[in-house]
Amino acid sequence: MKHLARLRTLSLFAGLLLATACTAQSSTDASAPYTEGDQYVTLPGPHQRYSNVGKVEVAEVFSYGCIHCAEFSPIADKLKKSLPAGVKFELVPAPFSDEWLPYARAYYAADKLGVVDSTHLQLFQEKFVQHYPMNSLDELADFYARHGVNRDTFMSLATSDAATTKLKADLALIRTWGVDGTPSIVIDGKYRVTNVKTLDELSAITQWLAKRELDEVNKGGK
Repeated sequence: MKHLARLRTLSLFAGLLLATACTAQSSTDASAPYTEGDQYVTLPGPHQRYSNVGKVEVAEVFSYGCIHCAEFSPIADKLKKSLPAGVKFELVPAPFSDEWLPYARAYYAADKLGVVDSTHLQLFQEKFVQHYPMNSLDELADFYARHGVNRDTFMSLATSDAATTKLKADLALIRTWGVDGTPSIVIDGKYRVTNVKTLDELSAITQWLAKRELDEVNKGGK
């Protein structure tokens, strides 16, 4: 399950260059439960976070069009709630294809409207379990309208120039992180979880790396 959902060419932003070369070093700590270069890699510096909130950041690169992200979403929700104080969980929508663009735009609009927490799990549920048609931005607008969001406001935010600018910036950062599949986890813009066998393992490695990074920060080692 190294790459759960493969990156496809994004024609709209084909001019953006793919950042290359993730590095990995062998772990020298025999007591560590996970091994650098195996279950996770250290990204080349300078390390770039998605936001400046919190001492440590856990960023999940995802898409509402990805069934593996749907399967991971309840696990990720538990992970988010179990992270120690000082660790901020962020969602980063992946516009990996023209088909996935509406999902990223929908996320930006939902985030602006402050409804991500109340709709995130439900969107996956309705799309993949209840099989509501949710492939276009219009269909996604219908979903949010069913959950109390003004449809016109949603469409205005989702199609705005600000959303387009955000799409470009997020795609560039995702590529800098070396992410080419979803769901993927990046900790503090510094570590990327890789080569996981199960979604539960993805969560466990993330939690371990986040706590280790928080310890480093609290000790002044960053």
